[in-house]
Amino acid sequence: MSLKIRLARGGAKKRPYYSIVVADSRSPRDGRFIERLGTYNPMLDSGHADRVTLKAERVQHWLGVGALPTDRVARFLGEAGLIEKPPIRENPIKSAPKAKAQERQKAAAAAAAAAGGSS
Repeated sequence: MSLKIRLARGGAKKRPYYSIVVADSRSPRDGRFIERLGTYNPMLDSGHADRVTLKAERVQHWLGVGALPTDRVARFLGEAGLIEKPPIRENPIKSAPKAKAQERQKAAAAAAAAAGGSS
């Protein structure tokens, strides 16, 4: 059984509230879980103390058993000092300009350098 530490959504429409839970990776997002480890309230300011609450000793237990946190939960755990902070991911490669657009950018940069160098 592969375990995940992930978010389970609750709250009303347009008022999200998440529980941080340990669940089998095959169970639905808001479905069955093993244990609730904390909460995340994105409606609060980022500096607010109650934005993310965690049961640190239980999180350490589940990490020791082999549960893997999702990307968002790993950021929370890294900020709490329970695991090493994950690196901040850059934009995906899909959003980078395609080959023709990159050629146009290089040509424009070369033209700008030539114009700037001759003045």
